[in-house]
Amino acid sequence: MTPVEFDFLRNFLKTRSGLVLSLDKQYLVESRLLPVARNSKLETLSAVIQALKRGGNRQLETDVIEAMTTNESFFFRDKTPFDNFRDTMLPALLQSRSSFKQLKIWCAAASSGQEPYSLGICLKEEAAKMPGWRTRILGTDLSLEVLEKAKAGLYSQFEVQRGLPIQLLLKYFEQKGEMWQIDAGLRSMIEWKKLNLLDSFSQLGEFDIVFCRNVLIYFDQATKSDILARLAKSVPEDGYLVLGAAETVVGLTEAFKPVPGKRGLFQKKAAAQSATGSGSGVRLVAGGAVGLRR
Repeated sequence: MTPVEFDFLRNFLKTRSGLVLSLDKQYLVESRLLPVARNSKLETLSAVIQALKRGGNRQLETDVIEAMTTNESFFFRDKTPFDNFRDTMLPALLQSRSSFKQLKIWCAAASSGQEPYSLGICLKEEAAKMPGWRTRILGTDLSLEVLEKAKAGLYSQFEVQRGLPIQLLLKYFEQKGEMWQIDAGLRSMIEWKKLNLLDSFSQLGEFDIVFCRNVLIYFDQATKSDILARLAKSVPEDGYLVLGAAETVVGLTEAFKPVPGKRGLFQKKAAAQSATGSGSGVRLVAGGAVGLRR
């Protein structure tokens, strides 16, 4: 791949998906796109790039974007966000929503589904504290391929061994030959949609909690700020945003503030200031189930 071809591809990916590739990532491009070239009956990466330049091949464009934006995921990844969900967010939600018992969560980079299912398992484990509650989770991703995998809820032995305690595997999965499938009850809790974070998501409505982990790191500063500004409009005034351990809102938006002592957890500015000033626990406003607009 020539420097000119690599520059074209970098611009193509940034425009279509927001992904920013540094100049030292040419090896990654080649390793991920060679299978795309073979599947498309193209002999070289140069041929792939020439086809992209000509335009008109939507399938190739989709395959290239999905190959470069598909990221690894595993159950209860990094653990801390799920501890924060169980110990900080959920207790506050149960208290503030006790009159109408509804909760809505969005996993904005759901990949192959391990994060939404991990949240579903958390909710199942806390079910005794939530009689009569309506809880739904929306999982979105740019890649249709990983969303189809997520919807099926079917994982290999290797995948379920990564982060998933054996007792939860046996409780919430059924063995299907050499694979394991999430039980139907958990699968029914989650709705899946294809979504590019560069596009508008205002039609999705509001969410009490948004998980948007390990995706902003791939964007430039301007794109990060734009996405965070639009996420702020999707979260109520005391809603939560959960980012990856290496991600922050500092210098990108004034809409969210870090929750003290909770790594990767952010809250709308007004609520964060109120919680700090009062010295009391975090309070959240009630939300709705998927499909309900507030």
